Amino acid sequence: MKRLFWLGLGVATGVVLTRKAAQAAQRLTPAGVGEQVGDGLRELASAIGAFGAEVRAGMSEREHELTDFVEQRTGQPLPGMPGSARSATARAPRAGDRG
Repeated sequence: MKRLFWLGLGVATGVVLTRKAAQAAQRLTPAGVGEQVGDGLRELASAIGAFGAEVRAGMSEREHELTDFVEQRTGQPLPGMPGSARSATARAPRAGDRG
């Protein structure tokens, strides 16, 4: 029974090591290196896109905060600001608007 256990353990270990060695060898081929570089570039592009979205969201939020602050301090809405009270009420209806 002990011999059968050790035989099974040896076979399982051999299979695992063989698969890992094959994967490592595939990563070292030109196709494998290209795949790794492509994955890295896709990951980098995704991170840059997410960073840009976060920056734009932060800028928009800060712009609204500053607009509200200025309107509150002056008592008048800022002309031409999309978040200001005046521009929302004074906007002329467009051709495609339905009311």
